[in-house]
Amino acid sequence: MSSRDALVAGFLARTDWAGATIAPLAGDASNRRYLRLTHPEHGPAVLMDAPPAKGEDVRPFTRIARHLSSLGLSAPAILAEDEANGFLLLEDLGDNLFARTIPRDPALECPLYEAATDVLLTLHTAPLPPGLAPYSPQLMADLAALAFDWYLAHARAPDPGARADFLAAFLPLLERHAGDQTVLIQRDYHAENLLWLPSRHGPARVGLLDFQDAMTGHPAYDLVSLLQDARRDVPPDIEQAMIARYIAGSSQNRDAFETAYHLLGAQRNLRILGVFARLCIRDGKTHYVDLIPRVWGLLQRDLSHPALARVAPLLRAALPEPTPETLRTLKEKCATIPTP
Repeated sequence: MSSRDALVAGFLARTDWAGATIAPLAGDASNRRYLRLTHPEHGPAVLMDAPPAKGEDVRPFTRIARHLSSLGLSAPAILAEDEANGFLLLEDLGDNLFARTIPRDPALECPLYEAATDVLLTLHTAPLPPGLAPYSPQLMADLAALAFDWYLAHARAPDPGARADFLAAFLPLLERHAGDQTVLIQRDYHAENLLWLPSRHGPARVGLLDFQDAMTGHPAYDLVSLLQDARRDVPPDIEQAMIARYIAGSSQNRDAFETAYHLLGAQRNLRILGVFARLCIRDGKTHYVDLIPRVWGLLQRDLSHPALARVAPLLRAALPEPTPETLRTLKEKCATIPTP
């Protein structure tokens, strides 16, 4: 038994789930791992193992989970916690991820996205919890530049001049059109992180999983995350219907909101291009490269918005299209660049 497993056993021994059977659950791009526990008396639960030695911290998760639950939203209840060692025992919300439920029952696709949009409407009317960092225009611009630092730099070659020109053009647009930091943004609000809980009511029918990186940001950000999904194709009619649903429910100005939506879409998709390349090259997770063509397509749609008219040609000239050859180059570098 490893020292980490011994700590897990010691933590569980202090809970009602001592002696439960343990099975692995799918992880994510972080250093956290998840285990499903099944106890003959207490039923299922989920163990989050977030090693502090690897930079993980469970406190943001517990803080945001309790905030979401206080609003009547379905974050997992916290059953036990050990902050010092990085363990949480959580309510098990099941396996009905949106990404799995929709293929099984396509008729649910629109109702699920409506429910997820209504979660945002509920969340965005609530007071902000204290202590959240701002997802500021400067931070957003810097993160968008990851497309230059990782995707461009390893698919073709670094281009510091193009990077600087992009930032000089993009930052003022974010400041002008998408600088509001008025709501809590979860930042990874999409079909792989949302669970369908049909026995609950209203927005509580959506189980929320990945929110520990929450910040304050623009109301359009999580809607972009939901509707411009790097992992699945959201039908354009559903995307437009959910934008309209959010605008109607929040009394946003349509033109201003749609401008912010596409600016934030470009920002998010540029960041994801860089992050997916980094996950391959630095961390050896090659399968993320296979998602890059979808992200590229979403980016091109955002760049067609008039507000991005100055930025679009800079990006299209600098960033290579993710052709099979480009993707192969990234994967080959993944195999040869050592992980730090």
